[in-house]
Parts: sequence; C-alpha cells; structure tokens
Amino acid sequence: GGEKCNLGLLSVLQKLKGTTESVELRIVLLGLDNAGKTTLLKSLASEDINTITPTQGFNIKSVASHGMKLNVWDIGGQRKIRPFWKKYLENTDLLIYVIDSADKKRFEETGLELEELIDEENLKGVPVLIFANKQDLATASPASEIAEGLNLHTYRDRQWQIQACSAVSGEGVQDGMNWICNNIVNKKK
Repeated sequence: GGEKCNLGLLSVLQKLKGTTESVELRIVLLGLDNAGKTTLLKSLASEDINTITPTQGFNIKSVASHGMKLNVWDIGGQRKIRPFWKKYLENTDLLIYVIDSADKKRFEETGLELEELIDEENLKGVPVLIFANKQDLATASPASEIAEGLNLHTYRDRQWQIQACSAVSGEGVQDGMNWICNNIVNKKK
C-alpha cells in the first residue's frame, strides 16, 4: 500500500513541475478529530500508519521532490485548538478537508466547520478538496450524499471536489492527488 501512494505523490509533483523554478504548494489538511487526517497524511507521505496517535496541535509535513515542495499542515481537530486553525491559513494554495463518512452524527458539525473555513478571508477562492474518508467501513455514507449534506453546490467562488477514499487502504487518495494536480498547478505557473 504505502509505497504505491508515495509514488503517486511524486509523480503528481513531477507533473506539477512544468516550470523550471521550484514550486512550493501550501496545502492545509483540516477536519474534525478522528476524521482520519493523520492517516491520510501518512498515506501521502508513505509512512507506517500503525503508529498513529491523535495530533496534539499540528504536524507539518513537507514532501520535496524535483525542486517542488509540498507543505501539508495537519491541524488537529480537537475543539480546544480549533480557534488556532485560522492563523495557519494564510497563503494557502489548497484546502484538503477530511470527513469521516461513517460518523453520521457529526455531519452537521463538520459541515458548519467547513462553512466557517470557506468564509475565511484568507481562504477566499482557494480550491477545496474534500476527502470522504473511511469508505472501507460498511456504515460509510456515499460521497454524493455527503456533498448534498454539506451544500457543496452553493460554493460558487472556487473549484471544489469531493473524493471518496479510504486512507487506510489508500483507495481514492491518488484520484484526489490528480485533481490537485490538474487544478492548482496550472494556476501556479
């Protein structure tokens, strides 16, 4: 599993390249606690996902390849640190928002958080990739249903995409990376 994802990320970065100078992308990875952000991050950075502990504060992962740097901030979702999210949002190229598709009780909460983020001054027009994670669980809601519940169709000022995935198996993660590649990088040139 892990190795495949990592290759995926590197090939995405290669495609991103396109220019001679190095491109640095700032990607912020957000979501409620227990949505699977750290697992997703590790599947992107191909680290062992068996050793994960809940994020205290946040992790910054930089994946560098071919003169490009992908900065991914995994900002923990625990209530008490949510007010700090905002100050890490400056100069963001992409917001990745992770949702636990099986946790129906928190869909409303996760929707409100996302709405607040979308309204952030620092995130005006920033593309959003939503990973509907934990699709490997039998109780997971389909991405289309989640998109409807989050009113994604009302976001008219930006590119957005919802991608069903399982961070544990890596399924769907590559598709999300391809979308990032096609949407952002062209802007960066």
